[in-house]
Amino acid sequence: MNALRTKTLTATATTAATGAALLLGAALAQPAAAVELPNSAVAYFTTGSNLTGARFAVDTADTGCHDLPAAAASAVDFTTANITVYFNAGCTTGRPGQPGDLSYALGSLHWANFPYPAVSYRVTS
Repeated sequence: MNALRTKTLTATATTAATGAALLLGAALAQPAAAVELPNSAVAYFTTGSNLTGARFAVDTADTGCHDLPAAAASAVDFTTANITVYFNAGCTTGRPGQPGDLSYALGSLHWANFPYPAVSYRVTS
C-alpha cells in the first residue's frame, strides 16, 4: 500500500512540475513590445520609450559632456563606444534634481529604456 501511495504522489508531483514548466514557457514565449533596432553603427537618444519619438544623434568621437535638447526616455548604442547617461544637466550624477552618484552606463551594442528622463551624456571609450 505504501508503494502505491508513493508512486501516486510522485506522479502527481511530476505532473504539477510539468504543468508549471509549460506555463512558464508559455509566459516567456509572449512577444515583447516591438522595438525597431538599427542595422548599422549608430547611437542616438529618443524622447519616447522603446526607441520611439524624436531622435538625437550621438557623435561617439566627441567625449565631452552634452546636454540633450529634450529629455530622453530611451537610447541605442550600436557602436564600439560606451555612453554614460545622466539624469541631471551638465553630466551631474544623481536622481533628477538630487545629488548622488546615480548615472546609467549604456554599453556598446545595447539599447535601453531609462528609469528617469535622461538629460545629459558623455561618450566613454
